[in-house]
Amino acid sequence: MEGRNPPHQLADGPKPCSRKKVSGRTTRMDADDHVNQQGRVGTAERLDHLLNQPANKFCADCGAPDPKWVSMTFGVFICIKCSGAHRSLGVHISKVVSVKLDEWTDEQVDVLADSGGNAAVNMVYEASIPENNMKPKQDCSSEERSDFIRRKYELQQFLSTSQVSCPPRHSDKQHRHHHHSVSRHGLGHSFRNSWRRKENEHKAVKQKIEMGMVEFIGLIKINVIRGTNLAVRDVMSSDPYVIINLGHQSMKTKVIRSTLNPVWNERLMLSIPDPVPLLKLQVYDKDTFSTDDRMGEAEINIQPLVAAAKAYETSTITDTAELNKWMAKDGIWVPRDSSISIIDGKVKQVVTVRLQNVERGHLEMELECVPLTQ
Repeated sequence: MEGRNPPHQLADGPKPCSRKKVSGRTTRMDADDHVNQQGRVGTAERLDHLLNQPANKFCADCGAPDPKWVSMTFGVFICIKCSGAHRSLGVHISKVVSVKLDEWTDEQVDVLADSGGNAAVNMVYEASIPENNMKPKQDCSSEERSDFIRRKYELQQFLSTSQVSCPPRHSDKQHRHHHHSVSRHGLGHSFRNSWRRKENEHKAVKQKIEMGMVEFIGLIKINVIRGTNLAVRDVMSSDPYVIINLGHQSMKTKVIRSTLNPVWNERLMLSIPDPVPLLKLQVYDKDTFSTDDRMGEAEINIQPLVAAAKAYETSTITDTAELNKWMAKDGIWVPRDSSISIIDGKVKQVVTVRLQNVERGHLEMELECVPLTQ
């Protein structure tokens, strides 16, 4: 689906910072006015100001109140259930971040403000919803939610007939070039976009049949800390990186050059599907002119962590000692090379795994299960 990403301003539309505020719609001008009125404010305060705009107080996709997640690709505030549906599309379609759990930069807040917020985005992506495809409510089934979000963002079926498909974000220079390109290609360009949409729709339907609808029960934050005494795959060292898989989701760390004891300290986040699968790790050595070499693999059962997080969320458990007693009573077993603790109100698990199918190597990680209420 490359080339189909937003935003929502068409090529001949006004620049984001020149737009006016319309019925709860957020703009860069609105964010700048907030800065001018109260002096220089921090990134968190600017983000909170955008979140408190009327249209952004409700999920852009199902209307659930108090959304705490954002699709940076489309610039909308969404609830945690819809964030799972967005994640299932893949980061190449919709990149999801948390308002509270992720660290934001001023540039990210600028991008979010430029999108116009939920009202502006929905004016484009929900411009023409057919009667037989109603917008889901917050208590809808996972199938209804996933189907609507895929049609809205990936297939872009609800655009007005004049929009055909939304172009990607552009800088001013790219904006002028894109406008010239659209004018030059004219009807042929629109026809090709329409043809690509039908082709992509067919692929997406096929993928949905193969994968089925997935219900997400939470999120897992993974801090890949370090590797120790990893295997040599080059002359005297290696260039290791880690691939993490959970169900159909996959993420990769950066490559650390020329070391057998890499320190990543890299944070990744994945949705937790139901039933909960094993968290699978694969370590590779990056090669420039040949296939990357395997450096071992491992599997982690995250069900105890998920169960502990649910217990902490729904019971009177307040500290690690009480949590350990509850797990022992419930027959939940945690391997000796890991421990589940409550740290600053968060349920975390520190894990050190011995890599398998390789001569040596360990991987150290910290896992955190994020409850649905967050």
